[in-house]
Amino acid sequence: MAGLQPKSDARLSLEIRTKSVEQTLVPLVSQITTLVNHREKPRLSERTQQALDRVGQAVSMAVGRFVAVGESIVEDHPELRQEMLEACQEARAAGGSIQQQTSVSNMGSEASAATRNPADKTAMVRAARQLLSAITKVLLIADRIVIKQLIASKDKVLQCLAQVENVATFQDFVASFSQFGKYMVELAHLSGDRQNDLKSEKQRAQMGSARAILEKSTMMLLTSCKTCLRHPECRAARHNRDAVFLLIRNALDLMQHVVTDGGIVARNGNASPVVNGDSGIGLASTHPTASRAFKELEDLIDMARVTMISPATEDKLLSAFELSKETVDDFTDSPYTSHDNREKIIQLTERLRDEMQTLILVGRSLNAREVVAPNQDLETAILRCLDVCKCLRKQLLEAAMEQASELFRRNEDHELLSGLRAAGLNGEVQRAEQLTVHFAEHQEQLEEVCKLFRHMATSEPLVITAEHNETFIHSLGPMILYAAQCLAQYPSSKIARENLEVFADAWESQINDLSILVKEVNDVCQGRGEKVVYLSLPRPGKHGTTSRSLRPVKLDAEEQAKIAKLGLEMKLITSEMEAEADKWAEPDNAVVRRAKNMAAMAFSMYLFTRGEGRLHTTHDLFLQLNSFQRKGTNFTRQSRILLRGSHLMKVPPCTSKDELLAYIDRIPGCCQQLHVTLKTPTFGKSATFNKVRGSALALLEVHACFQSPSQICDDNILV
Repeated sequence: MAGLQPKSDARLSLEIRTKSVEQTLVPLVSQITTLVNHREKPRLSERTQQALDRVGQAVSMAVGRFVAVGESIVEDHPELRQEMLEACQEARAAGGSIQQQTSVSNMGSEASAATRNPADKTAMVRAARQLLSAITKVLLIADRIVIKQLIASKDKVLQCLAQVENVATFQDFVASFSQFGKYMVELAHLSGDRQNDLKSEKQRAQMGSARAILEKSTMMLLTSCKTCLRHPECRAARHNRDAVFLLIRNALDLMQHVVTDGGIVARNGNASPVVNGDSGIGLASTHPTASRAFKELEDLIDMARVTMISPATEDKLLSAFELSKETVDDFTDSPYTSHDNREKIIQLTERLRDEMQTLILVGRSLNAREVVAPNQDLETAILRCLDVCKCLRKQLLEAAMEQASELFRRNEDHELLSGLRAAGLNGEVQRAEQLTVHFAEHQEQLEEVCKLFRHMATSEPLVITAEHNETFIHSLGPMILYAAQCLAQYPSSKIARENLEVFADAWESQINDLSILVKEVNDVCQGRGEKVVYLSLPRPGKHGTTSRSLRPVKLDAEEQAKIAKLGLEMKLITSEMEAEADKWAEPDNAVVRRAKNMAAMAFSMYLFTRGEGRLHTTHDLFLQLNSFQRKGTNFTRQSRILLRGSHLMKVPPCTSKDELLAYIDRIPGCCQQLHVTLKTPTFGKSATFNKVRGSALALLEVHACFQSPSQICDDNILV
């Protein structure tokens, strides 16, 4: 990070950007603070003086060992040797000075301590600053070595990538790709360590985006290169392969952009800045997000209580409003925004303009009367402006969520990918071309959703994640179409068929990532932040579970894909159910609380299908399912009490009530089915897979029973 800064750049030379450097300095700062604080005391007992003497000696010895390590690690880096030696020498001198300042002979007796010169503390502070500065320099030089290792690993991947690109035979390709894979593994370890070590959330998100692209691109590179070698005359295969190479190179450039703190070292050795948006992954847009623009506008409006509406403040308010309106235009100009939402957004924008004009007129009136303190008129105008801003932001989120929900509800991805597969396998070139048009339109709508959620994201990591999704979808879409066109030209080619399957899997994975982004942004905008955990994972021997541990089993790719598909269906039902439950304003409502509990548990099991979350093995999954089944039974009992018991007067007879009761009466049977499935013994991988899949299907049945009643409930039921 700071490693590639010129030595003369004193402004950045001691800037700490990694957690490891910061954590190394914490104990030293604590010890030095102790020495400085005791040094200023007018009287010190003999015992305290001896303790401080020992601390000073310990600091000096620790510094000596530390700089010895620093000097040893630059043996293989002669370009940094002189700089490291100077920093180590400075650290030794500062450590010796501290030892001398804390020695018993130097501190003197209690009598002399009573008249100790205040300059003694100044000398200690100066020595402490010199020591911290020198140690920090040593750490940052060591950090530069880590950066050089990562960039060297990246360069090896890049060089090997060029060799893979230029091979002409399968034999050469196998050898080159094997070496490429070896270097990629090394880079994955180094970049992963660096990502975890970075202090900046934005830089961690950027590094995560680059690593995700490289991970998904490796398999695509393998199959696209094999297809191009098998069918060298196919233009679609060449375009497909070249697009993967470009994607990987852009990801490697992003990785270097992060570790060099914003400067990409070009292949001629000259550094050039990256100005492609927040993520640095290829987007040309530098416009601010709607969330950021409205935050700045609201802050200015709120500050008007202090600054009043001076001419300078008026100009800032108008500029902030125009900037916010520019971001709103992306929502109203979107061809996928419904007419109703577009009209509401336009009306709220005009209303905000009117309220801003009212605020400015009130401010001018106060200035004309030379009023220096806000009055009730100004306060009212400020509150009205802030209220309209809040309503407009809420409407923008509703427009974005409507587009996303419509996309996920139609689930066109599966249909389009299946159509492309069928057209390719049947050699229907014309049919593949027709589907290409529909797929491109669908891709454009997905990119539009990513753009809108980038606007609504309230943190840099979420903004970068949205940009990553948009860029990857933009790059991946044409690759899938090239792969389908190649298969249509060579329908009997096993390699071309495998290539299309790999790209289709990558697309489905990216759509899954997009659904998670939509939920995260929506949760943050709704004020939910981190997901509320209503129930932790049951432990063996408690909650009615068995104490005998089950042997964890890992599923293969095909089995994981089947479970992931069921998980995605469960995720969509969970999202709809949560949206319904969130409409209720009573947090203590037992039915709503239990429904949210079920949604939280279902979401954790959905994350299991993606290899994420707190459930790591099939054993964990079965324990969670067992608890889910019991909760479903309790939910049924609570709902029946509410509908048929003492709350009867609050639930008047109606069609909705009868339909709700019908759904609730189905839950015990579904829970019993889930219970029977969970009791089935498992011996071997096949039995475990069947049990996981059967449990997932039973879980979907139970979950659907919860979701349907939540949609039936309205203001006349469960009030």
